[in-house]
Amino acid sequence: MSAPIQDFPGGIYPPANKRQSTAGAIVKAPLPARLILPLQQHTGSPALPCVSVGQRVRKGQLIADAGSAISAALHAPTSGRVSAIGEQPYPHPSGLPVMAIVIETDGLEEWAPLTPCSDFRGETPGELLERIRRAGIAGLGGAGFPTAAKLAARASEDLHTLIINGAECEPYISADDMLMRERASELVEGIDILAHLLQPSQVLIGIEDDKPEAIAALRQAIGERAFDLRVIPTKYPSGGERQLIQILSGREVPSGGLPADIGMVCVNVATAVAVRDAVLLGQPLISRITTLTGAALARPMNVEALLGTPIGELLDFAGLDHALLDRLILGGPLMGLSLPSLHAPLIKTANCLLAASRAELPPPPPALPCIRCGDCAQVCPASLLPQQLHFFARGGDHEQLRAHHLFDCIECGACAYVCPSSIPLVQYYRAAKADIRELQHKQQKAEHSRLRFEQRQERLRREEQRKAEERQARLERAARARESQAAPPAREAPQAAIERIKAEKALGNAGEHLKRLKIDASMARVALQKAEKQLAAHDSEPLRAQVDSLRAAAEQAQAALAAAEAVERAAPSSAPAVDDGALKKAKIEAAMARAQLKKSEQAFGTAPDATQQASLAQLRDAAERAERHLQVLQAATAAKPSEDNAGIAALKNAKIALATRRAELKKAERQGADEAELAPLREALANAERQLHAAEDASGKPAPDLQRIDKRPVDAATRALKTELAYARADLKKLEREGADAARLAVARERLANAEHALAARAPE
Repeated sequence: MSAPIQDFPGGIYPPANKRQSTAGAIVKAPLPARLILPLQQHTGSPALPCVSVGQRVRKGQLIADAGSAISAALHAPTSGRVSAIGEQPYPHPSGLPVMAIVIETDGLEEWAPLTPCSDFRGETPGELLERIRRAGIAGLGGAGFPTAAKLAARASEDLHTLIINGAECEPYISADDMLMRERASELVEGIDILAHLLQPSQVLIGIEDDKPEAIAALRQAIGERAFDLRVIPTKYPSGGERQLIQILSGREVPSGGLPADIGMVCVNVATAVAVRDAVLLGQPLISRITTLTGAALARPMNVEALLGTPIGELLDFAGLDHALLDRLILGGPLMGLSLPSLHAPLIKTANCLLAASRAELPPPPPALPCIRCGDCAQVCPASLLPQQLHFFARGGDHEQLRAHHLFDCIECGACAYVCPSSIPLVQYYRAAKADIRELQHKQQKAEHSRLRFEQRQERLRREEQRKAEERQARLERAARARESQAAPPAREAPQAAIERIKAEKALGNAGEHLKRLKIDASMARVALQKAEKQLAAHDSEPLRAQVDSLRAAAEQAQAALAAAEAVERAAPSSAPAVDDGALKKAKIEAAMARAQLKKSEQAFGTAPDATQQASLAQLRDAAERAERHLQVLQAATAAKPSEDNAGIAALKNAKIALATRRAELKKAERQGADEAELAPLREALANAERQLHAAEDASGKPAPDLQRIDKRPVDAATRALKTELAYARADLKKLEREGADAARLAVARERLANAEHALAARAPE
């Protein structure tokens, strides 16, 4: 015995207008000459093209693969040739184009090879899911969520109820009603496949009581199967997924959750038939049943049309009166979207095209202020507070919108339907949802960038740490080598080192010896510090003697290094002159020494060990020596004869004066000054040139080779022709990259040729 029918809060009872499109059987729409197949016909990532322009395709052939786990593949609805891959019209109120594949049909209807499954019960759930995924099936009830992803959302043992949605509560729409009437056996086969795939403990089928023919046909097709067909009262929006689940089971989907969270999956009847075709026949989703209705049509009907068929051609097939057409709606009058053009194609989620006249759907009156009547809250099927959502949406208060469960709104339009102030509430909700999603997307991108930056910094830190550890290991190996010696090597006396440095400097070898002294001093400090650490850990007489010996050796090495550096500092001070190259090199060496010291300090942290301290001390000594060397060179440069500085200053002033006189003359010429005003300016320019030559002679630099170039200005007409030529060339290149059709390319090439001819005719003899 069936469980009692439950109810959901709110809801409305709009006038039904289904009979005008159910008088006849489903009709097959004629084959169009051109199909436009958008890559985004579903929720999730767009499909990725796997064909190229000019390629011939056959019916059912894969032309775009799923872009991610939440995506749906796209197939050729008929045979033909791919003529373009680029931006094309799309059925959306914005009218903005989207990426699409365009196929020029050949009328042959040649099928690609199919892989039907004669016995689906021999297939594993994974194999069935893969067949559904490859078929590109998305929810045909209007939501468009990829079916394979929906069915795989939860493991089969967590699911206990499969719900088949045949309610179709929206006024005017009758596509599911006619499908259940004419293809009830195919629908039951699709339910069999879904039940085998999901293994639910029960299957519930919900149909509103205004579809008696469909109910009778489905009861007969079910036969002895254990499917529970439940007839529910006609009430809008009982076809909503959450509302139908509440009606059939009495359970509510949690806020922000999915039906799978309570062990249920809801599938539309048209989607179930598409699953049956994909598994038993191997046919992908290439067509759908769509209701064509409205007062502007002479023959309202339900058609089975190929995806990508231009909407205008479908409406003309149903006898569209363009004079009567006032609004074109994709979907029903309550949840549908107004379309700005007839050129957009039919997509997977297009269950109805409503061509309404002005008398049938008059424009809403101007919105008035909210009077807080509460009617919207009474009819809301999600038990929300629409007036509060409206208030927060107008104010952009995203936190309050989330707190009041904005995303639980199914955009059914019941609140706007009963609003006495004619406020377009659903439009506010859609805009607020879009703003929140865009903000979340930006935050996710920012978080991703932050994580990438932190990961890079961590990689750099680890690399620097590795290098520091390698340096430390090298120093420790050198220290151990020195400790293995019986006695520390004797150090030469400071005075002897000074004398040797002077001798080697005369021979050009002082630099190498100074480098060896630096290394000896550093290694002596490291050996001393390590011996001191060993002495602190294990105090003994031999260790104390070794530390004293190493300390004396370190002091001698440091004294020798200091004496050598003193000799090095004295050498530049006695040099007669310093060239620019040496000064520049000294600046670079000082900067590099400072940078290396800073980098090592950051890598070693705030508590370096003894070896790291020795390395830092060595780097500080190097930085100080580089700074002192730079200061000596700068002092030597500043001590050059003042006459040279005066000559350079005079030369600079002469160049500035010449540039000033030239600018004054050009400005007067642009302003149209007469000859009497231009003559003194030209004389001043000549004097400035003579003064520059004299200053260059005084400074010893050669005079520049001055040349005057008479630049003829470009008139406005020529500039306009050049601009048109550049635009024409750029447009042609863009069309060639996008693979535009031959007609558009021909127009672009003709435009470019005309622009080149016009500019050539304008050019002077």
